[in-house]
Amino acid sequence: MSILKDKNILLGITAGIAAYKSASLVRLFIKAGANVKVVMTPASKEFVTPLTLSTLSKNPVYSSFVNEEDDNEIWNNHVDLGLWADLFVIAPATANTMAKMANGVCDNILLAVYLSAKCPIYFAPAMDLDMYMHNSTKTSFEKLTSYGNKLIPAGTGELASGLVGEGRMAEPEEIVAFIVNDILEQLPLRGKRVLITAGPTYEAIDPVRFIGNHSSGKMGFEIAKAAAKLGAEVILVTGPTHQKVSNNFIIVKPVVSAEDMYNEVHKHFNTSDIAILSAAVADYRPKNVATQKIKKKDTTLTIELEKTKDILKSLGDIKRDQFLVGFALETNNELEHAKGKLKSKNLDLIVLNSLQDKGAGFGVSTNKVTFITSSNDIIENELKSKADVAQDLMHLILKQTHA
Repeated sequence: MSILKDKNILLGITAGIAAYKSASLVRLFIKAGANVKVVMTPASKEFVTPLTLSTLSKNPVYSSFVNEEDDNEIWNNHVDLGLWADLFVIAPATANTMAKMANGVCDNILLAVYLSAKCPIYFAPAMDLDMYMHNSTKTSFEKLTSYGNKLIPAGTGELASGLVGEGRMAEPEEIVAFIVNDILEQLPLRGKRVLITAGPTYEAIDPVRFIGNHSSGKMGFEIAKAAAKLGAEVILVTGPTHQKVSNNFIIVKPVVSAEDMYNEVHKHFNTSDIAILSAAVADYRPKNVATQKIKKKDTTLTIELEKTKDILKSLGDIKRDQFLVGFALETNNELEHAKGKLKSKNLDLIVLNSLQDKGAGFGVSTNKVTFITSSNDIIENELKSKADVAQDLMHLILKQTHA
């Protein structure tokens, strides 16, 4: 999954020959999972048609304040467009448009949106060599970047005039890569590794049967997604589950038993910065596992159980500077038991949920949790989707670690 997934991207197109590349740029943004709208200067329609861009983006294209072909003359609100956008990318950005942007000139809808936008703005210059090297163009670059706009450098190559040199608009793939890298560099967990456990464990009785629980793994998978959105490299160790994730920043390590999970977690803990253990690990397992299917003979069957290794405590015993988070699912004396686990297992934070709360626990898409920190701060939360709980958890971790 791309970091651009579900982003609202407004693509601004100005009147340069490089506008023919804008169609490919729209396709790449759509392929990355973004929502795309296009705003054009009136003159840019001579280089690429609004119909092409509308078809590719699956949205109307805006090139004037009023839809002149509409009998009702519907107003295109530039403020709404600016507020809709998570990113505003102007490609190509001609010398003319950049000069207007730099000096606050507002004589078309693209410039009005530019002056209204609150989101990050990227611009990809495109012009002939002499224009690109002119002092006035350099002044535009300096002004625009001083305002916080981000310059996507032009490339060197053959230009429309026949000259060879600087001024060629970056290729669509280069523009997308520049934006993705810029976003990633600003994410708070960029360069950090987060270890997460999810789902149940299955403890074999024989080759057919096992002891397990009702955990779906959804909470852990949502935490993994939330951590990845913040730029982290995520190692997701998961027991058997139907949950799926497709994200370049999440490496899934499937396991089955508590012993498998213990071993896999210990492989990655030393190189992790944050560990969040949300899996519902079996506390006990059959002491002796039958090699053949146990036949139904008697009216009762006795299975001797032994304790599994306490993964969370084992990490608390060896942690150095890792931030360690555990989960506590309780049915009585919830707060007291959670505080006890927080201390005895040397945790930095514990997430308490109770089976007494309707809509919380296994097999549902919601959760109601209480966060308890190592400094005894207690943060109660209302019933929320597990995706929202995951975001709340990651934001609290960021606050606690000052990441």
